Amino acid sequence: MQIRENLEKREAEILSPYACHSADSKGRDRQEEECDIRPVFQRDRDRILHSKSFRRLKDKTQVFLTPEGDHYRTRLTHTLEVSQNARTIAKALRLNEELVEAIALGHDLGHTPFGHAGERALCNVCPLGFAHNEQSVRTVELLEKNGQGLNLTVEVRDGILNHQTRGNPSTLEGQVVRFSDKIAYIHHDMDDAIRGGILTQKDVPKEIGDVIGYNSAEWIDHFIHDIVSNSCEKNCIIMSEPVAGAMRKLRNFMFERVYTNPQAKSEEGKAVMLVETLYGYFCGHKDKLPEEMLMLLDRGEPLERVVCDHISAMTDRYAIAKFEEIYVPASWHG
Repeated sequence: MQIRENLEKREAEILSPYACHSADSKGRDRQEEECDIRPVFQRDRDRILHSKSFRRLKDKTQVFLTPEGDHYRTRLTHTLEVSQNARTIAKALRLNEELVEAIALGHDLGHTPFGHAGERALCNVCPLGFAHNEQSVRTVELLEKNGQGLNLTVEVRDGILNHQTRGNPSTLEGQVVRFSDKIAYIHHDMDDAIRGGILTQKDVPKEIGDVIGYNSAEWIDHFIHDIVSNSCEKNCIIMSEPVAGAMRKLRNFMFERVYTNPQAKSEEGKAVMLVETLYGYFCGHKDKLPEEMLMLLDRGEPLERVVCDHISAMTDRYAIAKFEEIYVPASWHG
């Protein structure tokens, strides 16, 4: 069978000359036999999708802690929305959809419980620092599969590492995911803020609404169309200046009215305290770390980093349960 080879040949015929072709991948850290059916980026996507860290995203906070209602986003639904945005843009620009999907599905695998509150907590207490994009790469390179990692391609790991605003991805597919991440969280965080009674559509400033619309459905449509029309047949992914400016203003508006809003973030102090307390506990009781974390210590990994590995992998629910197990008397549990 030459299924993979035929698929790679089809990429060469169909994809943009600026796309990252599977056959041209820089490869993996550990050489392995090629799959006879799947090109390398499809294989990476499948590995991420079947990983434990991907499944845990379903119980990690996106923006709102313990919201009352079933329709608020989690870190998993955010990831799926990023992936869909990225695939829509990639398909229109004839880029490699499987590469953008692999990057998008893996971009938040290292995120902490309780969203960015948990990330800030670990960064506050760990002398080595903590950033979720770097932790996502560490997750796929080292932590998955009991210390073996997923052995992903260079291009997928590069896209995961550089998915934030300050990142500089080496492929157009990585650049697409970088934009898609911002589009997704601006879109769905506004939607969730309206659902939570924190904002209304009337609160959107006129200088933003007149450019990209006054609701999240209009925003996502404007952003994606603008990227496609301005990036077509170019070796870069860009927005027009009016739309890029509106996105910056909208992002600042969301930080002011949602991401730092006391009503939306009233419980965050408790989450920060919980994460910082767990960090201190495990640094002082390394024997309480699970076996796979102790294996990392035996391999020479710093204790502070391994404790971050353990805590960042926790779901919201597991972190709360672990805190109660350590600090709350059993007779007090409801």
